[in-house]
Amino acid sequence: MPDGWPAHPDPILALNLMGTFDWDLDSGQMHMDARAHEIFDLRPDEYDGRPESLAPRVPPAESHRLDALVSGALKDGSENYGAYFRVRLRDGTLRWTHTQGYIRRDETGRPRRIVGIVRDARQELEDLAQRRERADLREATSRQTSVVQGTAAALAHARTVQDVIDVLGDSQGLARLGATSLVMGLVEAGRIHLVAEGPAGSFVPGTRFTRIDEQYPMSEVVRTLSPCYIESPEEFAYRYPLLWPHLTDLKISSAAYLPLIAQARPIGALGLLYRDKTGFTAEERNVLVALSSSIAQSLQRAMLFEQEKELAQGLQTAMLPRSIPGIPGAETAVRYRSAKLGRGIGGDWYDVIPLPGGRVGAVIGDVQGHDTHAAAVMGQLRIVLRAYAAEGHTPATVMARASAFLHELDTDRFATCLYAQVDLGTGVVQFVRAGHLEPLVRQPDGSCRRLRLEGGLPLGLSAEFGRLEYPVSTVELDPGETMVLCTDGMVEVPGADLDDGMQTLTALIASGPDALDKLADRLCEVVDERGGDDDAALLLLRRSSTDAPQAGGRLQQHVAPNDPDGLSEARHMVRAAARAWGAGERADEVELIADELVTNALLHTEGAAIVTLRVLTGAARRVRLEVEDSSSALPRRREAGESGVSGRGLLLVDRLTDVWGVESRGTGKCVWCEFTVPDRE
Repeated sequence: MPDGWPAHPDPILALNLMGTFDWDLDSGQMHMDARAHEIFDLRPDEYDGRPESLAPRVPPAESHRLDALVSGALKDGSENYGAYFRVRLRDGTLRWTHTQGYIRRDETGRPRRIVGIVRDARQELEDLAQRRERADLREATSRQTSVVQGTAAALAHARTVQDVIDVLGDSQGLARLGATSLVMGLVEAGRIHLVAEGPAGSFVPGTRFTRIDEQYPMSEVVRTLSPCYIESPEEFAYRYPLLWPHLTDLKISSAAYLPLIAQARPIGALGLLYRDKTGFTAEERNVLVALSSSIAQSLQRAMLFEQEKELAQGLQTAMLPRSIPGIPGAETAVRYRSAKLGRGIGGDWYDVIPLPGGRVGAVIGDVQGHDTHAAAVMGQLRIVLRAYAAEGHTPATVMARASAFLHELDTDRFATCLYAQVDLGTGVVQFVRAGHLEPLVRQPDGSCRRLRLEGGLPLGLSAEFGRLEYPVSTVELDPGETMVLCTDGMVEVPGADLDDGMQTLTALIASGPDALDKLADRLCEVVDERGGDDDAALLLLRRSSTDAPQAGGRLQQHVAPNDPDGLSEARHMVRAAARAWGAGERADEVELIADELVTNALLHTEGAAIVTLRVLTGAARRVRLEVEDSSSALPRRREAGESGVSGRGLLLVDRLTDVWGVESRGTGKCVWCEFTVPDRE
């Protein structure tokens, strides 16, 4: 046996002028060998391993067709696929290429990799073209009909007027139509606006805007609503002496100008100019009329889509906050991205609400649906939620009232929502979650974690099922830490688990830039690249180490009877606030006395307790603790026996506080006490 037998497949592929690729579907990276680079007319430094980098070499219509083919093969369980497509070379010419891919799947059937080849297919397709030229008249007629079918198929992906122009105006579109040059104009306010001409260099000066009553072929077909066929250069020069002198360099021998009619109204005109062609058969004229009808329908659909999208985006913009107020002690960044499919409208929203006492409310939400009704409901819900928060209600009450409001609206929509009330002086954050994604927190060192928070039903549903109790989760946000709130459009990827999307978002936040606006832009860039059929909202809030309100800070929390979680949250709030306000060693004493007073209020009264903590300034800094209840009975000091478990509360208050007292209130009483704390440097 000779050395190196049998030969490695790479040299064999190279001898057959084939390049290879290996596409990792999980990471999105696609490796191509040197021969593949040559086929795509790319230098190695022009390709970064992403399939999107091939876009300059693959025309849009070809790209749509390949995407549909590969997506279909991935979904229907196929093992391989093959296709011919055109590659745009560096000099602008198009070259036929063929690709064959083999899909590798894991044990569950999920596609993980595609390995395959690409090769230059010019010769075989040129041979095929020669065989077709020898076909009979029936084949030629069928080929004429396929012009309409091929153009209609390419136009099926066009969503905007520019998409229609791109399909028709590039060299592939001209080749499909069999024309040398193309012009297209749209009717605007009694004039024809030239919106497309090709190839490059074929523009005729003075024809960008022309009146419908002028002596130009496009003006004529718009006036008469009938096609105009020019079958010789002499006829062109005779009928249109203003235009013909500008076309002599193109060596045009014939032309067809077609009105673009939609709903019995002319919306534009299309001109196809030919070289080395004279006359139009009856079959060709029928094909061109059918072609103009297909193009007119696509143009009208694109115009309506753009109008609806503009209306939807205007409505969405009007419903979202016009600006985010500056918040002392915090940096904020907000972003909204409309859906890439559909009308580009949805029910996602964000809001930042300044609150008294150095607090701020941050809201992110998503109303069910992707239409103008969802946007209208979103606008109403955003306003009432903002009003409830500004009235001073607790986060749980804000969410419960918003749910009741949505339930009472004449709508069947529900909404998910996450409301965070942040005290920028202490860093205490109270979260209430209504079926929404959990928030993320990024530390100053770049690490990022997901907050696992208990939640309730979405807004509207909780009121319908009578479950308006929303648990409140309390965490601390240290200076420099960033809170990230988003809707599911930021994390959802078709075919992927939501938790996987959250992990991907967490990694992006950790690796993103430190500047808040740049981080928000980076996250939205990923959403834009991914596309999708859902809109997305993003809110970032970073607690600053400076400018946060310190002196005069005030926190308040309600603790309901038989609510051990509420008691724990109040204790957590008191401890965090006392430390943040510089109580130092006395923070533990403040927490202990607060726990004692709240427990007594819950044990000896039938109502809730209201805990208020604030900083007083003057001759000395003091932390003042107040616990209100609904009982008018004043506390009394008594000695506890050796085995007594009660009677020690006021002794602790008297021993640990600097001063304390009891005040009668209209609906009960308030036990207050003060602790002298060190002055801040």
